[in-house]
Amino acid sequence: MTDSSDSEASPLFEAKEFDEPSVFAPGALMENARRQKDLPERRVPDVCVLDPDGDVVRHLTAAGAAEKDETWPGYHTDLYRFERNGEEFGIVGCAVGASFAVLVAEQLFAAGCEFLVSVTSSGRIVPKDDPPYFVLIERALRDEGTSHHYRSSGRYASLDPDLRASVERACEAVSRPVYAGATWTTDAPFRETETAIKRARSEGVLAVEMEAAALYAFADARDRAVVCFAHVTNQMGQTEEDFEKGEADGSRDALAVIDAAAAAWRASD
Repeated sequence: MTDSSDSEASPLFEAKEFDEPSVFAPGALMENARRQKDLPERRVPDVCVLDPDGDVVRHLTAAGAAEKDETWPGYHTDLYRFERNGEEFGIVGCAVGASFAVLVAEQLFAAGCEFLVSVTSSGRIVPKDDPPYFVLIERALRDEGTSHHYRSSGRYASLDPDLRASVERACEAVSRPVYAGATWTTDAPFRETETAIKRARSEGVLAVEMEAAALYAFADARDRAVVCFAHVTNQMGQTEEDFEKGEADGSRDALAVIDAAAAAWRASD
């Protein structure tokens, strides 16, 4: 028997009051976490990093270059602090997927972050080079759920154009290639079908990942500075020895890209 509600539109695409504030706010969550855990309030560094694969966090901690921040009040994550060229950064690892990435981004900005960099591994769609290489994500196809709670209709979510220009210039000095272009953000990596890939390829999409569209919609709605990179490391498991990132699991290359983005943001701020 078919439920009559099956014919109704999904609530994901029903009208939303985008300017209406949320009853549940990140600051309230963090305040209660501090109370429950008896933590002091401590501002996070101006520049923070999302490391969905966790490789950069593991590299830094193994080298003794990062320390866990015991005052971070996130229920689901750990924040580490590290220094590069005399500047302190914060980094959160293993926040995979659109909803998790934006949940953490909301908390980081509520705790004092001013600029957020996300570097996520991704699968190649339109070839630009032999993996691994980076894509500075200019716009991301919104094939996920989170962005639709922050912004009205629109096929893509985009990087702020001024930030894009400054970061793209800064990345010219990075040894590993960085190409600017579009990606496809999906919530369902194991539903990357031939039909979906063909559609993305027809639009010139360079790679598929899981966070950028939501992070850019959040950034636009909240007037936050966020830049996303796709680290193209694989061809979606279609070749032998796929998913190789290079030396130190690509962490040194990723840190060079993070340095460039942070310097560009500092220069343009």
